[in-house]
Amino acid sequence: MSAPAGITESQNYVSRLVTLAWLSLAQLVREPSHSRRAEAARRAARHILLLAGGIGLAIIVLMYALDAWEIAQMPTRGAPALWWVRILTDFGKDEVVLGALGALLILIAVAAPAMRGIQRSLLLGLGTRLQFLFVAVLFSILVGEVMKWVVGRGRPFVGGAEANVFNFSHFAGTPAYSSFPSGHSITATALAFAVAAVWPRARGVMIVYAVIIMATRLVLLAHHPSDVVAGALVSVICVLCVRYWFAARRLGFAIHRDGTIVPLVGPSSGRLKRVARGAFAP
Repeated sequence: MSAPAGITESQNYVSRLVTLAWLSLAQLVREPSHSRRAEAARRAARHILLLAGGIGLAIIVLMYALDAWEIAQMPTRGAPALWWVRILTDFGKDEVVLGALGALLILIAVAAPAMRGIQRSLLLGLGTRLQFLFVAVLFSILVGEVMKWVVGRGRPFVGGAEANVFNFSHFAGTPAYSSFPSGHSITATALAFAVAAVWPRARGVMIVYAVIIMATRLVLLAHHPSDVVAGALVSVICVLCVRYWFAARRLGFAIHRDGTIVPLVGPSSGRLKRVARGAFAP
């Protein structure tokens, strides 16, 4: 692909940096072009409906059958012996995860304009995958925040000495009434599912990470079991949507004839890489 107008091999570093940054954003909002995107959309919709129906029913069952009992089994809130749990749970904070992903994206953006040939291609391929992770986690968090505000479920022991799992104050918008769904669960599961979508061999490690983060929220009495399961459901659905968005634009994923979305093999990152090669050919 030829270089866009105004871009030449003699561009300085700053010009290359600006151009790459612009292209990396533009590729996310361009029109979808994959010929099999309709099959992928139908397949994703079926999965989302099955997940929402099955896990949604499980969440209701948990509210009535397990939430109150589980709270009674946990250690006293603020117990000094739980210091290590409080450290672990911080690895599921949205600002920590998004900050780490954002820092990696910035490093790639800074380094790519200074590289040439296959090195730049490899780095841009990694950058597209990191873009997917960042957008998937961010979208999941934003959806979760809206749900927290609408549902307004009280955290364990909010409103009284007894655990009341049906304590709701819709549209309260306060930390005390933002238990459903769990934000840490959303962040950790979104990251785990997104990483597994890009690098399937990491699935086992990422599942362990997400389960540990969800468990810390229960041990610290920050959430009910149904809250963390709901957070996992929200994140999986959101990541499925973002994965389809990327695949439909040929970014980081391929679509099989039956609509199955799979990660691309190799460093290919779609149009950004091809344009960058043309724009910055050594």
